[in-house]
Formats: sequence, C-alpha cells, structure tokens
Amino acid sequence: MNQLLIIGYVWPEPKSSAAGSRMMQLIDTFQSLNYHITFASPCEKKDQAYDLAKLNINTVSIEVNSSSFDDFVTELKPNVVLFDRFMMEEQFGWRVSENCPNALRILDTEDLHGLRKGRHQAFKDNKPFDRTYLLNDTFKRELASIYRSDLSLIISEFEMELLTNELKVDRSLLVYLPFMEDRIEEEVEGQLPNFEARQHFITIGNFLHEPNYQAVLYLKKTIWPLIRKQLPKAEMHVYGAYASQKVLQLHNEREGFIIKGFADDVNQVMQQAKVCLASLQFGAGLKGKLIDAMKNGTPCVMSQIAAEGMFGSLEPNGCITENPMEFAEQAVALYIDESLWKTKQQNGFRVLNTRFDKEAHKREFTNRLQKLLDNLQNHRLNNTIGQMLQHQTLQSTKYMSKWIEEKNRP
Repeated sequence: MNQLLIIGYVWPEPKSSAAGSRMMQLIDTFQSLNYHITFASPCEKKDQAYDLAKLNINTVSIEVNSSSFDDFVTELKPNVVLFDRFMMEEQFGWRVSENCPNALRILDTEDLHGLRKGRHQAFKDNKPFDRTYLLNDTFKRELASIYRSDLSLIISEFEMELLTNELKVDRSLLVYLPFMEDRIEEEVEGQLPNFEARQHFITIGNFLHEPNYQAVLYLKKTIWPLIRKQLPKAEMHVYGAYASQKVLQLHNEREGFIIKGFADDVNQVMQQAKVCLASLQFGAGLKGKLIDAMKNGTPCVMSQIAAEGMFGSLEPNGCITENPMEFAEQAVALYIDESLWKTKQQNGFRVLNTRFDKEAHKREFTNRLQKLLDNLQNHRLNNTIGQMLQHQTLQSTKYMSKWIEEKNRP
C-alpha cells in the first residue's frame, strides 16, 4: 500500500476553519486512492481538532530543529509527502529530501500567504496594492518553497494566474485544486429552509485569521448601521472560532449586532440565516464562508476580495461591491425580495456544481499525481530553479536548523 505523510502546520479543525475542511478533503482524496496516511505535526493539538483515528490515520507529534524527524521519516518510507503550508516545507522539506529522496514532495499552499500579507500591509498603509507589496519576504520564501516542491496545490484560479502569468512559474509545478464539494441535487435543494423560514444576517470566520476580524469590524462600524436603519428588527449574527476579547466587545444587542462565537454546525446556522455578508478587505485564497453559504442556499453580499477566484464567468450567488452604501442596499434587497433571493440562491447551486465538483477535480489531481510518480526524475531535472534551491550553498534553512539543534543540546 502507498504511504502518504502529511506534515501539518496545525491539526485539522474542519469545524473551525476553511483550511481544516480543505485538509479533510485532501485526506479523503488520498484515502480513495488507497493511500495509508500518517499525519504529523509539531503543533499542540487543540480541543477542536478532528479525531483522525476515526479514519484509521496514524498521528505523530514531531519536533522542529530535531534529527529525531530523520529517524521517523526514514523508517516510515513515504511514497508521497504533503506539506501543509510553506512553513512546513521550509522546516522539514530538506530532511525529507535527504532521507527519502524518491518521495514525491507536494506543497498545499492553502492560500498564498505572501499575497495575503502584502494586501494586509497595503490595507494598513491605506495605499493601493501593487507589486511592491506583493514581493515581500514572506512571498519570496513561499515562492522558493513552490520551486523546491515537485507539485504545489493552488486553491484559487486568481493565484494560478498570478504565479504563471505575472511571475512565470512553470505550470508543470502547479495544479489548480479548489475546494472539492459534493453536487447539490434538486432533492437536497428542496429540503433546505425556504425564504419565509429564514431570518437575520450571518457572517462566519475563524478569528485567529486577521482578515476575518477586520471584516467584522468594518461590518460593525460602517455597513451594519446602514442596514439596521432600513431593517430595524433584523440582527447581524457573527459566528467564528477563537473569538478574543476585542471580538466579544463588539457585541451589542441594542444594535442587533450579536457575537455568537463558535458554531458547532455551520450548516445549521447558515440555513437559519437569510443573507450572508462577507466584507473582507484583504486576504487570499478561496473563502470557505461563501462555499458554506452556497451549499446551504444562503445568498451573499461580498467584497471583491471575498469573491476572488470563486465564480469565474458564472453569475454570483449575490452581489459583489466595494461601496458600503451599495453593499447595504443590496443586502436589504436580498432580505426583502423573495424573487431576487431565489435567483441568487440558484446561482450559488450552479457555481458549486460547475466549479467545485469533487469528482471532476479529483480526477484531474489523480492524473497529475500518477504522471509525476511515473516520471519524477525527469520532472525534477526540468525544474532548474528547484535544483538550484536544493543545492547546499542555498539551504540556509537547513543549516540554521542544524545550528539550533546543536545549541539546544544539554
């Protein structure tokens, strides 16, 4: 049986974040290909972490800057190693390369962290985002990790185009692999609560993720007062794991702005809501809250950043706007106009079934995976920049790690 080693930045929390859901989709994909999976992470396991033992997945705690990982990976002998975010490839990639040189190395970027960081800095500077902000240190590290890996999973079409067209990364190193969702059939549509059975607005997102906090802050200060003025009985329900004190203090029942905190069942709370609001001002990747909204038939009003990479040439499941007045007006229109609401709901089902069909994306990924496994040596020879970065004179991460390990010896 083929062995897959996943090196996780965190233990997957599918109820807390889109990244957790994404990881569970990748696990499902590899298990359908008959891979035996070991999940290893240097991170502390939190209460919300999924119990991987239920899926017959071995779990191992590993240390950074420790040669104990070398012994572990040599004994495991994985055919494929999946790094969860570039930081794990930086830390453990060179060890995998040295101890298991024939293992296929895959990087799951989750989203482009350097892009998100650059946009955040531009937001803080109140300046337009441009190439100066893009080429930050995080992005350079992430790009190096992409080149060192045999294949990188890119979740957003926008990020695929950025890497290939603007930065000239060879497409042979990348595969577009968005969220992989089950199709929404008519029978499922019919079981969802209808327009009349729903009430209030919803937004959701893990508050360890800074874009989510800033989006809620923007809703609270700018958009919600405009909506509430027209819909004085409506409430804004804010869900998300790891709500800190600065989030909780936004709670105001008199204004109808309700901090609900962690949602144990995102489908249930999304189906109860009439409209989802996604006012993200910076970020990257695909937004899990929009996928959840479409799955549960909840139309959205969203920013350009929220909608990025989501709809392609298809009509969105709501309205996309940067103007706060228009944002509020469209939110109110969706809330009171049943015909408009149903049209946008159907758009969402169409987007899910067309752009995020699990079986279609699984076939594409499986084909790329098999071709790489059959032709790994030639693939690496053609990746000249990757070969350069693997060369010992450029492996600063490796020697820094060895220095830290030596320093930590008793």
